[in-house]
Amino acid sequence: MMAHAANTLTLVGDIGGTNTRIALARGTAVLPETVRRYANADFPGLETVLRRFIADQGDVDPAAACIAVAGPVRDGRAALTNLDWTIDEATLARAARAETVAILNDLQAQGHALGHIAADRIRAIVPAPPAPDDASQLVIGVGTGFNAAPVFETPGGRFVPPSESGHVNLPVRDAADMRLCNWVSTAHGFPAVEDVLSGRGLERIYAWLSHEEGEPGEARAADIMAEVARGGDSRARRAAAVMARFLGTVAGNLALIQLPFGGIWLVGGVARALAPYLVEFGFVNAFRDKGRFSGFMANFGISVIEDDFAALTGSAAYLDAMLRRNRGLI
Repeated sequence: MMAHAANTLTLVGDIGGTNTRIALARGTAVLPETVRRYANADFPGLETVLRRFIADQGDVDPAAACIAVAGPVRDGRAALTNLDWTIDEATLARAARAETVAILNDLQAQGHALGHIAADRIRAIVPAPPAPDDASQLVIGVGTGFNAAPVFETPGGRFVPPSESGHVNLPVRDAADMRLCNWVSTAHGFPAVEDVLSGRGLERIYAWLSHEEGEPGEARAADIMAEVARGGDSRARRAAAVMARFLGTVAGNLALIQLPFGGIWLVGGVARALAPYLVEFGFVNAFRDKGRFSGFMANFGISVIEDDFAALTGSAAYLDAMLRRNRGLI
């Protein structure tokens, strides 16, 4: 293992509901050879993961550390939505041995990654109309959970406010939507967007369709998407089409709230899996189905970021800006 000089690199992490990714970065660039993935089920908490990573990297001593988490962050403390871990800045500083630390919501990190993602990792769904450089953008994450965050360019730098958009009410357009809404509400008594737009959401849609079609059944999200890839007319493809339509509706609602003329970016494992089928399954039509505002919806370009490490890149970019501000360089 190559030794790294003390205080020359930063440590960045992305904690999802299932896995944690940790890496080292130099400036805004994540060092790909240092990226490690750890199964959360194998560790009691983040501190143990970080200590393992630091040991794996030759007892590295980073100058700063930034962790992106799938859950709300307040006053330097994070509680993960789909994982029984609690993380605070003091624990992060101690475990990473870093002088400067930050904890971001994972969608905030994705927002800070914009502009630092390679072009070959971006799949355009709807071409982006011309927009000024300081136009607002919107990141929408669909993976283990769901969330969204606007991205603003300000004189003081990029600002990505936190959000918990996955826990708002699921939109209902017709009787079938209401039946699905009632079906998923049995999970915890409230029909939230995340109950449909997530990996588990796809499984719930499949189970609901099975019930609707009089043939009760269930399937894992990975198996559903494998069947989608095989083509033909199958329940798996119908389930994915229901998800794509709901994603279009929700994304359209968020676009009207935030007016992201600089573009909408879909991120996360489920978004990447759906990307090849979004147009076919009616995502764009659902996105633009806004009555007298349907024509206005053409103002928003939509792309999918197909980079599994984008949150690491965003964390590195956030730290780089923080350190330069601390040195009075910006």
